[in-house]
Amino acid sequence: MPKLTTPAIASGCLGGMDQPSIHVGTSAILRPWTYDDAPAVVEAFRDPSIQRWHVRRADSIDEARNWLTQWRDGWASESECHWAIAAPETNELLGRIAAKGVNLWDGTAELAYWMTPAARGRGLCTQAVTALSEWAFRDAGFHRLELEHSIHNPRSCRVATKAGFSEEGVRRGSARHADGWHDMHVHARLRSDQPSATTRAARASV
Repeated sequence: MPKLTTPAIASGCLGGMDQPSIHVGTSAILRPWTYDDAPAVVEAFRDPSIQRWHVRRADSIDEARNWLTQWRDGWASESECHWAIAAPETNELLGRIAAKGVNLWDGTAELAYWMTPAARGRGLCTQAVTALSEWAFRDAGFHRLELEHSIHNPRSCRVATKAGFSEEGVRRGSARHADGWHDMHVHARLRSDQPSATTRAARASV
């Protein structure tokens, strides 16, 4: 049965090019993961906050490397895109950001992120979400980006709002955490939306 529309992003568009590194101002860079990141990933997942909201832990370097393999393979299969958030000079791991559940036909994906304890409180997460969103809309051709977080996670809500993701509602009991089912707050940003406050501020400073 023929389709009546064309895909928002052509198959092979992402997987056919090298995964880019994306600058987050002068503060950080989004870069592809390497297997050398495994020890830092294990250390990050010792943090109770990351365990609470991401419902997993890494018990060994080998387990972390298995995750890294999946994260790296997601780009080639065009199913998900994962980046390490790193310090540009030292390459220190500051966090992770990903576009998961990529739907090429509709040009949609869901963002997910975490920051290491030492990297929090500096606005880096908001800047990373903004930088990835700008790349996704401008260079990759995405139409809509979503993200969701537990209603008990106000920090993630502030990141979404500051990065220009509008509040769209609450999905009741849609995610299971260690302490039970959580209602999830849904945000989204369209390519046609106005630039986020973070983006406008960055442009004004140039």
